Amino acid sequence: MTELPTFPIRRQHPSVLPAEYETLRERGIGRVVLPTGKFAWLVVRPEFARFVLSDPRFSSDKTSGKFPKLTPNSLNKLKHCAPFMINLDGPEHLEKKRVMIREFSGERLVSLESRMDVAVNELADAMLAQQTKPVDLVAELAYPIAWKFQEMFIGVPMAELKKMRDHVWDLLLRTSNEEEEKAAAAILNNHAIEVLKEKADNLGDDMMSRLIVEERAEHGEVDWYRMAPMMLSNAQGIHNSVSTMISLGVLTLLSHPQERATLLAEPGRMSAAADEMLRFFSINDGTPMRVAVEDVLVGDTLVKAGDGVAIPTLPANRDPSTCPYPNELNLLREQPVRHIAFGHGPHQCPANRLTPDVLGMVYTTLFEKAPTLALAVPEAELTYKYHSIQAFGPKTMPVTW
Repeated sequence: MTELPTFPIRRQHPSVLPAEYETLRERGIGRVVLPTGKFAWLVVRPEFARFVLSDPRFSSDKTSGKFPKLTPNSLNKLKHCAPFMINLDGPEHLEKKRVMIREFSGERLVSLESRMDVAVNELADAMLAQQTKPVDLVAELAYPIAWKFQEMFIGVPMAELKKMRDHVWDLLLRTSNEEEEKAAAAILNNHAIEVLKEKADNLGDDMMSRLIVEERAEHGEVDWYRMAPMMLSNAQGIHNSVSTMISLGVLTLLSHPQERATLLAEPGRMSAAADEMLRFFSINDGTPMRVAVEDVLVGDTLVKAGDGVAIPTLPANRDPSTCPYPNELNLLREQPVRHIAFGHGPHQCPANRLTPDVLGMVYTTLFEKAPTLALAVPEAELTYKYHSIQAFGPKTMPVTW
């Protein structure tokens, strides 16, 4: 290529792999330009992606001056908060992640899925009870379920989670000097601490309750400021990814009626179908990213200390080595596919087992309740957007039944 592509590489349709990725397929790694004008390496080959994501010579510290940033200064503003788990490496990261891993253990997973099943049924009934049609499935079902999922998992009311999200964006995107940053960070941190203290007086069956109890047992008191990022980080992107996959999954099943009938007749297969959709769509185009802390060979390419590396999951999950016919969405695949839609290595998302089950639950519940569900407009008329700055899916999705 005579001209380097700009990263993130944006797609025009959720199912279409951008051509820029294919130009790098043979070598597996190449140079891209970030929106800041700086250069980074782009990894598209699965074995290279797993190597970078698991090797300690690549750091996740987004507050590092050399980290490959998509905006000039936004991530630097996190200095006003206690460290976020996703920005830590090594033992510090593992210490915080064990809390998340514990939350996805078998017994707690069963409890959460049981409560989510009730919530999904209630929210589906609420949408289907609306008399005026068409109804926007994105706004009326996908987002409510995604926010409810966060609310149940974290143990914090949806309204407070939305405030936290807004406070984070105020700090990162709407401040232009140190004074504004400190003021926005104070609002963010103080609100988070207030929510945590309220949570401490109303403990329940959720992550933050158990974390508070554990902190009190180990230290006698809770460092609210240090604990806040565990709540804040979980209040940010999950709802965008989950809601986008709900919309895309419903759209996919509407356009695959024969496969949908098979999956509804054999509901035990719906989770695997959801996992295939997660692989195929790989909706987050701007993550994950790393910075090399020393010189490392990736294949036959020397990545030097201080170089940024982008590892988008879409091209890796569409690589021919990943599965047969990787550019085809096969909802009835007989063999599970080893993909990296949830990342890989120490920072792999621990919800990799729960998410396909929850998505499968949503799809099954909705189509069992509304077997005549249909798009209210031709599929070709749907428009797509990035929800927040990452998850790419339908902007709106009018449906009727």
